[in-house]
Amino acid sequence: MAGSGKVELAEALALGPGWRHACHAMLYAPDPGKLFGRIPLRYAVLMQMRFDGRLGFPGGFVDSRDGCLEDGLNRELREELGEAASAFRVERADYRSSHAAAGQRVVAHFYAKRLELEQLVAVEAGAPQAKDHGLEVLGLVRVPLYTLRDGVGGLPAFLKNSFIGTAREQLQEALQDLGLLESGSGRKTSAHRPQ
Repeated sequence: MAGSGKVELAEALALGPGWRHACHAMLYAPDPGKLFGRIPLRYAVLMQMRFDGRLGFPGGFVDSRDGCLEDGLNRELREELGEAASAFRVERADYRSSHAAAGQRVVAHFYAKRLELEQLVAVEAGAPQAKDHGLEVLGLVRVPLYTLRDGVGGLPAFLKNSFIGTAREQLQEALQDLGLLESGSGRKTSAHRPQ
Protein backbone atom coordinates (compact mmCIF):
# COMPACT_ATOMS: atom_id res chain seq x y z
CA MET A 1 0.00 0.00 0.00
CA ALA A 2 1.44 3.35 -0.99
CA GLY A 3 0.67 6.58 0.86
CA SER A 4 -2.41 7.21 2.94
CA GLY A 5 -6.14 7.18 2.34
CA LYS A 6 -9.14 4.92 2.14
CA VAL A 7 -8.48 1.20 2.04
CA GLU A 8 -10.75 -1.82 1.80
CA LEU A 9 -11.30 -3.68 5.07
CA ALA A 10 -9.68 -6.89 3.74
CA GLU A 11 -6.59 -4.93 2.69
CA ALA A 12 -6.43 -3.22 6.09
CA LEU A 13 -6.72 -6.53 7.95
CA ALA A 14 -3.91 -8.00 5.83
CA LEU A 15 -1.40 -5.33 6.85
CA GLY A 16 1.56 -6.61 8.84
CA PRO A 17 2.04 -6.70 12.61
CA GLY A 18 3.74 -3.27 12.60
CA TRP A 19 0.36 -1.63 11.96
CA ARG A 20 -2.03 -0.54 14.72
CA HIS A 21 -5.80 -0.55 14.31
CA ALA A 22 -8.17 2.00 15.84
CA CYS A 23 -11.96 1.79 15.70
CA HIS A 24 -14.47 4.59 16.22
CA ALA A 25 -18.25 4.70 16.01
CA MET A 26 -20.89 7.26 15.25
CA LEU A 27 -23.89 6.55 17.47
CA TYR A 28 -27.18 7.96 16.23
CA ALA A 29 -30.92 7.65 16.86
CA PRO A 30 -34.11 9.03 15.33
CA ASP A 31 -35.21 12.13 17.25
CA PRO A 32 -38.75 13.44 16.73
CA GLY A 33 -38.01 16.61 18.72
CA LYS A 34 -38.08 20.16 17.43
CA LEU A 35 -35.74 23.00 18.32
CA PHE A 36 -37.78 26.03 19.47
CA GLY A 37 -40.88 24.00 18.62
CA ARG A 38 -40.37 24.44 14.87
CA ILE A 39 -37.00 23.14 13.60
CA PRO A 40 -37.06 19.34 13.18
CA LEU A 41 -34.10 17.61 14.81
CA ARG A 42 -34.64 14.40 12.78
CA TYR A 43 -31.72 12.49 14.39
CA ALA A 44 -29.49 12.73 17.43
CA VAL A 45 -25.87 12.11 16.38
CA LEU A 46 -23.15 11.86 19.04
CA MET A 47 -19.58 13.04 18.85
CA GLN A 48 -17.17 13.82 21.66
CA MET A 49 -14.77 16.55 22.67
CA ARG A 50 -11.43 14.83 22.97
CA PHE A 51 -8.54 15.47 25.36
CA ASP A 52 -6.72 17.35 22.57
CA GLY A 53 -9.56 19.84 22.05
CA ARG A 54 -10.72 18.27 18.78
CA LEU A 55 -14.05 16.69 17.95
CA GLY A 56 -14.08 12.99 17.19
CA PHE A 57 -16.06 9.80 17.61
CA PRO A 58 -15.85 7.50 20.62
CA GLY A 59 -13.48 4.56 20.28
CA GLY A 60 -9.78 3.87 20.30
CA PHE A 61 -7.01 1.39 19.65
CA VAL A 62 -7.62 -2.34 19.42
CA ASP A 63 -5.08 -4.32 21.44
CA SER A 64 -3.95 -7.91 21.93
CA ARG A 65 -6.68 -8.71 24.49
CA ASP A 66 -9.37 -7.99 21.88
CA GLY A 67 -10.50 -10.92 19.74
CA CYS A 68 -11.48 -8.75 16.76
CA LEU A 69 -11.92 -5.13 15.72
CA GLU A 70 -15.45 -5.00 17.06
CA ASP A 71 -14.42 -6.46 20.46
CA GLY A 72 -11.85 -3.67 20.76
CA LEU A 73 -14.34 -1.02 19.70
CA ASN A 74 -17.01 -2.18 22.15
CA ARG A 75 -14.45 -2.26 24.99
CA GLU A 76 -13.39 1.30 24.14
CA LEU A 77 -17.03 2.44 24.01
CA ARG A 78 -17.63 1.10 27.53
CA GLU A 79 -14.46 2.83 28.79
CA GLU A 80 -15.36 6.16 27.19
CA LEU A 81 -19.16 6.15 27.45
CA GLY A 82 -19.87 4.04 30.53
CA GLU A 83 -22.11 1.12 31.28
CA ALA A 84 -24.97 2.28 29.02
CA ALA A 85 -22.76 1.21 26.11
CA SER A 86 -23.15 -2.39 27.34
CA ALA A 87 -26.83 -2.30 26.29
CA PHE A 88 -25.86 -2.60 22.61
CA ARG A 89 -23.02 -3.97 20.52
CA VAL A 90 -21.43 -2.48 17.44
CA GLU A 91 -21.03 -5.29 14.90
CA ARG A 92 -19.28 -5.84 11.58
CA ALA A 93 -22.60 -5.00 9.89
CA ASP A 94 -22.19 -1.43 11.25
CA TYR A 95 -18.79 -1.02 9.54
CA ARG A 96 -18.49 1.89 7.07
CA SER A 97 -14.86 2.55 6.06
CA SER A 98 -11.14 2.32 6.81
CA HIS A 99 -8.44 4.96 6.41
CA ALA A 100 -4.73 4.16 6.54
CA ALA A 101 -2.07 6.63 7.61
CA ALA A 102 1.06 5.05 6.19
CA GLY A 103 3.44 7.46 7.93
CA GLN A 104 2.00 6.53 11.32
CA ARG A 105 1.26 2.90 10.42
CA VAL A 106 -2.27 3.27 11.79
CA VAL A 107 -5.55 2.18 10.23
CA ALA A 108 -8.70 3.91 11.48
CA HIS A 109 -11.90 1.89 11.06
CA PHE A 110 -15.23 3.73 11.19
CA TYR A 111 -18.64 2.35 12.17
CA ALA A 112 -22.14 3.84 12.47
CA LYS A 113 -24.61 2.30 14.94
CA ARG A 114 -28.30 3.15 14.98
CA LEU A 115 -29.78 3.13 18.48
CA GLU A 116 -33.15 3.88 19.95
CA LEU A 117 -33.35 7.43 21.31
CA GLU A 118 -33.73 6.07 24.85
CA GLN A 119 -30.43 4.18 24.48
CA LEU A 120 -28.64 7.26 23.18
CA VAL A 121 -30.01 9.41 26.02
CA ALA A 122 -28.85 6.76 28.52
CA VAL A 123 -25.35 6.92 27.01
CA GLU A 124 -25.34 10.71 27.37
CA ALA A 125 -26.57 10.52 30.97
CA GLY A 126 -24.06 7.87 32.04
CA ALA A 127 -21.00 9.20 30.21
CA PRO A 128 -19.82 11.43 33.09
CA GLN A 129 -19.34 8.26 35.20
CA ALA A 130 -17.27 6.49 32.51
CA LYS A 131 -13.69 5.48 33.26
CA ASP A 132 -12.20 7.88 30.69
CA HIS A 133 -14.51 10.86 31.30
CA GLY A 134 -12.51 13.96 32.13
CA LEU A 135 -9.34 12.28 30.84
CA GLU A 136 -9.53 11.08 27.23
CA VAL A 137 -13.08 12.36 26.81
CA LEU A 138 -14.03 15.87 27.91
CA GLY A 139 -17.71 15.57 27.03
CA LEU A 140 -20.28 14.47 24.46
CA VAL A 141 -21.89 16.76 21.89
CA ARG A 142 -24.81 16.34 19.52
CA VAL A 143 -24.35 17.30 15.90
CA PRO A 144 -26.92 19.89 14.74
CA LEU A 145 -28.49 18.47 11.56
CA TYR A 146 -30.17 21.71 10.48
CA THR A 147 -29.12 25.05 9.04
CA LEU A 148 -30.55 28.16 10.58
CA ARG A 149 -32.05 30.96 8.46
CA ASP A 150 -28.79 32.89 8.52
CA GLY A 151 -27.24 30.05 6.49
CA VAL A 152 -24.41 29.68 9.01
CA GLY A 153 -25.86 28.46 12.30
CA GLY A 154 -26.33 24.74 12.86
CA LEU A 155 -24.43 22.19 10.78
CA PRO A 156 -22.38 24.69 8.71
CA ALA A 157 -21.00 26.30 11.91
CA PHE A 158 -20.44 22.90 13.53
CA LEU A 159 -18.36 21.71 10.56
CA LYS A 160 -15.97 24.65 11.07
CA ASN A 161 -14.76 23.17 14.36
CA SER A 162 -11.47 21.32 14.64
CA PHE A 163 -11.86 17.58 14.03
CA ILE A 164 -9.35 14.76 14.56
CA GLY A 165 -8.07 12.91 11.49
CA THR A 166 -10.84 12.08 9.04
CA ALA A 167 -13.72 12.55 11.52
CA ARG A 168 -15.26 15.50 9.63
CA GLU A 169 -15.27 13.56 6.37
CA GLN A 170 -16.59 10.42 8.09
CA LEU A 171 -19.41 12.47 9.63
CA GLN A 172 -20.36 14.09 6.32
CA GLU A 173 -20.29 10.79 4.41
CA ALA A 174 -22.35 8.99 7.06
CA LEU A 175 -24.94 11.77 7.25
CA GLN A 176 -25.37 11.69 3.49
CA ASP A 177 -25.17 7.91 2.95
CA LEU A 178 -27.49 7.03 5.83
CA GLY A 179 -30.05 9.65 4.80
CA LEU A 180 -29.81 11.57 8.07
CA LEU A 181 -30.05 14.91 6.30
CA GLU A 182 -33.22 16.14 4.68
CA SER A 183 -33.89 14.14 1.52
CA GLY A 184 -33.35 15.89 -1.75
CA SER A 185 -30.37 17.90 -0.57
CA GLY A 186 -27.74 17.74 -3.26
CA ARG A 187 -24.65 18.82 -1.34
CA LYS A 188 -22.80 16.75 1.23
CA THR A 189 -22.90 19.46 3.89
CA SER A 190 -26.42 20.69 3.25
CA ALA A 191 -29.00 20.26 5.94
CA HIS A 192 -32.59 21.21 6.77
CA ARG A 193 -33.38 24.90 6.40
CA PRO A 194 -36.42 25.89 8.43
CA GLN A 195 -38.90 28.15 6.64
